[in-house]
Amino acid sequence: MAKRNKIHHIKPINNFALLALLSVFQLVTAYFAAASYESFNIKVMVCLIVFLIFEWIYVSLFYSVMHRRNFELEFIAFFLTDVGLTVIGSIDAKACVKQLIIAIAAVVAYVVLVFVLGNIDLCMKLRLPVAIGAMALLGLNIIIGTVKYGAQNWIEVGGFTIQPSEFVKVAFIFVGAATLEKIQTSKNIIKFIVFSVACVGALVLIRDFGTALIFFITFLIIAFMNSGDIKTVGLALSAAGLGGVIVIKYKSYVTKRFAIYRHIWEDPYDTGYQQAHVLTGMASGGLLGLGIGNGRIRYYFDNYLTITDDIFGVICEEWGFLFGLILVLCFVAIAVSAIVNSIAARSTFYSISAVAGAGMLLFQTALNIFGITDVLPLTGVTLPFISQGGSSMISCWLVLAFIKASDVRTYNYLGGAKKK
Repeated sequence: MAKRNKIHHIKPINNFALLALLSVFQLVTAYFAAASYESFNIKVMVCLIVFLIFEWIYVSLFYSVMHRRNFELEFIAFFLTDVGLTVIGSIDAKACVKQLIIAIAAVVAYVVLVFVLGNIDLCMKLRLPVAIGAMALLGLNIIIGTVKYGAQNWIEVGGFTIQPSEFVKVAFIFVGAATLEKIQTSKNIIKFIVFSVACVGALVLIRDFGTALIFFITFLIIAFMNSGDIKTVGLALSAAGLGGVIVIKYKSYVTKRFAIYRHIWEDPYDTGYQQAHVLTGMASGGLLGLGIGNGRIRYYFDNYLTITDDIFGVICEEWGFLFGLILVLCFVAIAVSAIVNSIAARSTFYSISAVAGAGMLLFQTALNIFGITDVLPLTGVTLPFISQGGSSMISCWLVLAFIKASDVRTYNYLGGAKKK
């Protein structure tokens, strides 16, 4: 009994103490990022300080007005986003400003979606419009999308470029979880399978094979959580294997990627250039890194490729392998949080969407890291929260909203309820 009372009286995490610790880290890394230029770059320093201030406003507002206390997910996402901003800022100040604006917009979108997800009846009503909107986006991409880095997954609007597939990721989770929330009939399952096939098929048409693979893995997670039947997953994997063989045989772009896989050292200055130089740079960084701005990977590629595909390599070279491991553990922590939340979630919708969202983020992280290190074929997907990319940043924060919504503590304080 005494032991139980002792556990009951353990004080909760001090949110502001953690935020202060995070702020110290951000200020130190911001200074070194700004100092990595020939002359101290004030623009980079200001950008990173603005994001720091935004974090304090966010936590203070929800702590005092909404009486919310569970900020663990936000702290992890803030940390990852800041690391990305810092690396981007140390390479391209202009890109850092753009990424800052998008990051703030992404957090605002995250807040809105968390509130929407709090109304389960509204979510059920929105599943059809969301599905139609997702297919419309992919259809638009097929019709007017432009090819960049081998995939037709970009749409230019008023000088800005967006990747519709990133937003469809959010819709995919939403529709899958909402469709299977109520009565899990064969009709509902068939509807979701048709929607999934349409999404993956559209992505294959625009040659965005990395995202298509992420969608498929997410589908497997949702299917397994719905049925709990490993045979269903095995059948889906067999179908995917057959489809993969067909794609590899008839799509020269994919065939080239697979031909390079595990053979990068045979031609490190041509076909294996990217992975070979990333691995060499990561090895030179050692456990603790060479220091922000002192690496070589940033000079091997153009800025865009460096701060999208290869950003994890830059981090390991300049910040150290141990820090890279910390980043990976952050994604694992998000996944663990989703699994824990799903057990006590208010409904099937929250359980499925949380685990599917965490699985999507974790698998995308694996594709990025294992791709540039030649453990898996290179797919060109971004590192969640960290790589440059407006569509990707917004998508990652929106996916995180599903995990946040699955936490029963999230909605305990809505509507003005107070808890001391």
